[in-house]
Amino acid sequence: MVLSPDFGRRPLRTLGRVPLIVELLASPTHRYEGRPTDGPAPAPPGELVDQIRIRADLGIAGDRYFGSLAHREASVTVIAQESLPAGVGLAQVRRNILVSGIPVDDLVGSILVLDSGDGPVRLRVTRRANPCAWMDVAIGPGAWRSLRGKGGVRCRPLDDGILRVGPVEVDIR
Repeated sequence: MVLSPDFGRRPLRTLGRVPLIVELLASPTHRYEGRPTDGPAPAPPGELVDQIRIRADLGIAGDRYFGSLAHREASVTVIAQESLPAGVGLAQVRRNILVSGIPVDDLVGSILVLDSGDGPVRLRVTRRANPCAWMDVAIGPGAWRSLRGKGGVRCRPLDDGILRVGPVEVDIR
């Protein structure tokens, strides 16, 4: 369900789809360090999860950026499935939340509110999450260029809460 644009909220174009949280990633380790030609580190077991616990101003419990002062304004990342080639998910792009039906790249400066059934979680969309050269290794040649302008967004969590894979209510403020 998409909430109506009342009280000065902006209408949300849902790309003709029911908004969904498709995948969630909370990884305790970095996989893309060094040079892309060196290849990524192995994925830790259990980094793709069915739910995440978000803490206001801290990020996602169990994630590599949780509580990091340097990442406070960007501790949660969101990307739209529509931006990715078929079959590509969070394990490759290293974002935290993969959504469908929500044009997240258009939301910089907004507050994205997601509710997957456990109450609303507000995320202040602070800036774009620009792709890096690792995308040509993780996805395939040319991916870095094709993701420019649609690599997702970086957010500061404003609430404690839980997000789960599945249908999600969305509001933009």
